Amino acid sequence: MAHFKGEYEHAIDGKGRVSFPAKLRKYVNPQSQDRFTILRGLERCLLLYPEDQWKQVEQSLSEINFFQKKGRKVLRNFLRSAEDVTLDGHHRLALPPKLKSWAGIDNRVVFIGMGERIELWSPEVLAEEDEALEDEDYNELFEQVLGDE
Repeated sequence: MAHFKGEYEHAIDGKGRVSFPAKLRKYVNPQSQDRFTILRGLERCLLLYPEDQWKQVEQSLSEINFFQKKGRKVLRNFLRSAEDVTLDGHHRLALPPKLKSWAGIDNRVVFIGMGERIELWSPEVLAEEDEALEDEDYNELFEQVLGDE
């Protein structure tokens, strides 16, 4: 299982490709063969899953009840933007234009390792998210999520 961590900012070339950070690449399972699924995140970022991790997500999604309206909405809105992508021979990832635009990503992108997935952020959008999170709120979140209560 991948355990992605860290933050890495890279430039996007004129063809919409970005170098995949070497420090994240070392955690990609060789069975994934540099194949990923990319899609809209729950915030204004993109989610990137190596193929082996995406199969686990698909397994979880298959358990959603399609016959319930909420289930259909979740599946539709989560999967509608999903695209399969592969690293090229130079370890570059071609970002789909529609997804780049949705996330506000222009000429730079920030990769954030998030355990079994990677988030891709516009530096400006990420800065807005960071500004909205004050130190007090951050400490309170940690207490609520990881505390004993």
